[in-house]
Amino acid sequence: MTLTDEPRTRDRQLGRISAPDRASRSRGGQRFVLVGLVLASVYSLFPVWWLIVASTKDRTGLYQSNGLWFSGWHLWGNLRQLFTYEDGIFLRWTANSFLYAGVGSLGGTLLALATGYGLARFQFPGRNLVFACVVGSFLIPIALLTLPLYLMFSEIGLVDTPWAMLIPCLINPFSVYLAKVYTEATIPFELLEAARIDGAGELRIFFSIVLRMMTTGGATVFLLAFVNTWNAFFLPLTVLRGEENWTLNLGLYNWSGKRLESGVDLTSLVLTGALLSIVPMAIMMVAMRRYWRTGVTLGALK
Repeated sequence: MTLTDEPRTRDRQLGRISAPDRASRSRGGQRFVLVGLVLASVYSLFPVWWLIVASTKDRTGLYQSNGLWFSGWHLWGNLRQLFTYEDGIFLRWTANSFLYAGVGSLGGTLLALATGYGLARFQFPGRNLVFACVVGSFLIPIALLTLPLYLMFSEIGLVDTPWAMLIPCLINPFSVYLAKVYTEATIPFELLEAARIDGAGELRIFFSIVLRMMTTGGATVFLLAFVNTWNAFFLPLTVLRGEENWTLNLGLYNWSGKRLESGVDLTSLVLTGALLSIVPMAIMMVAMRRYWRTGVTLGALK
């Protein structure tokens, strides 16, 4: 045993870890994390890659070529057929999805911020009970609420109208919970009291002060609501009947079933439409990633 090995042997006997051993373990942990991240990335991007490749093929190449590599380039033809099939109904479904996800999420975000602000910064009888009901509400799966919503909308004549999608989007208990958490973390009582002393009313305080300070939280709530509404399937399947009011997901689902019902194979159009349907969400994620990342970190710390 050399002189340099004696301190390391003594450290092992005493249960201590020397600096070289700590560095070696740290490098091993970093490699393990790196391998895990690479595998997770491949697992996440694999379906997207398959969808991109499949969207560039015609019907023959889709069934007779390797599913993970290109076979000809028919993307422009698929897009042309997608936008012209049934008088461009795909564009109508796209507009409907933007209407439901955009307007519904924007209105729902405003209501959630106002409700969360009220629960966090106002004292009133039954506040804890109201908050408990809010928390209990978002624990109920949306599938269990779809049938009661359908029966209620049938009674008031809103089935197969845009309101049947917009009204449920305006009310999101989970968004209210997030808004309450963000309000408690970012809006101090002292600021509100100073505004009241200066003569500002409650509405002016909310729209001029609270909303501006809740930009990060509002962006996070809006992004989560937009993605949730854009990907909704069971609710539009239940409350929307006519094709002119369908969402993208519902319309593409209908096209995928025509092969069994009428023998018309629209698989190429379904795959191309599915590829286009993820573009708005990708753009939204990239455009708002700074707000989303900051908001999620704030909520986690809270």
